[in-house]
Amino acid sequence: MPLYEHVFLARQDVTAQQVEELTTRFKGVIEANGGSVGKTEYWGVKSLTYRINKNRKAHFTLLNIDAPAAAVQELERQQRIDEDVLRVLTLRVEEHEDGPSAMLQKRDRDDRGERGERGDRGDRGDRFGGREDRPRRPRPTEEVQAEEEN
Repeated sequence: MPLYEHVFLARQDVTAQQVEELTTRFKGVIEANGGSVGKTEYWGVKSLTYRINKNRKAHFTLLNIDAPAAAVQELERQQRIDEDVLRVLTLRVEEHEDGPSAMLQKRDRDDRGERGERGDRGDRGDRFGGREDRPRRPRPTEEVQAEEEN
């Protein structure tokens, strides 16, 4: 059977639990039509590049599907009917990736931070001794007054 990666976007108004219920319902559609869902990943709520049906954010979910084309067509039909689903993208792939997808790897990288904690460095203002040590630069009006006095 062909392999597919299927991503759907759910409205931001629904809860994560309702998105899980949608996912189990869509898995049931695939399994009822002779396919199987290998991996599901909930990517969380993410900002959209542009508004879709007045929504600025959406819940993203990935399904790795091993099913005949008719099962995927039925899944997409069911999702078009559902008002909680904003967009759908299905791609046929040669093989599914092992491990977490690139989106989950990116989220793990973002959680870690690039340079770690900055606990011992302190506040940046302390590095140069603060502002009181610097000479004060005259303002333009003070420069004009100084020239007039000379």
